[in-house]
Amino acid sequence: MTAAAEVFFEQGYAATSIDSIIERTGGSKRNIYKEFGSKAGLFIALVSDTADEVLDALSDDGSRGRDLTEQLVGYARQLTTVYMSARLVGLLRVVMAEAIRFPDLAAAFYERGPGRAAARLVEILEEAKERGEIAQGDCQMAADQFCGMLRDNVHLQVVLGLRPALTTAEIEASATAAVRIFLDGIRVDASARPEPNDQ
Repeated sequence: MTAAAEVFFEQGYAATSIDSIIERTGGSKRNIYKEFGSKAGLFIALVSDTADEVLDALSDDGSRGRDLTEQLVGYARQLTTVYMSARLVGLLRVVMAEAIRFPDLAAAFYERGPGRAAARLVEILEEAKERGEIAQGDCQMAADQFCGMLRDNVHLQVVLGLRPALTTAEIEASATAAVRIFLDGIRVDASARPEPNDQ
């Protein structure tokens, strides 16, 4: 899987052949087709394997019962770390380049990666709603919007190769800021504004 990932990242999905993967790993075409069925099957297995490896922590992160802010900061920290990982950045580049020609690959990537991440966040928000910590609302929409905050312009710059991945300290600062804005917004609370005579 590691060798397959390297070849896909270097050559792109369309230009990668099973032969080029075998050249790097050894083995036989027959074994690869028996195991994965096709090049698409191998790529989808790679996406699934990566998603399992980097996203499973989100489904069992020990956060249940903790303060919502703590849960969200932990989630944002983990997911941003995932977004910055070389393997996921590589997969995203391949998928974005091939999405129009191979929509099934794009769908598989979304379902097994970002879709799973958002589903975990929906659970966190639904639990918070049941506890009365957040207002009634569409938790799926809120989860999608929060994940969008984490896939920000900085992440796009990393994917485009315009800057290196965020450091641990930068990830922490980004996660904390995203949660603060998500929960409290950026507008000054009108009730907290000083009256004109108080100025």
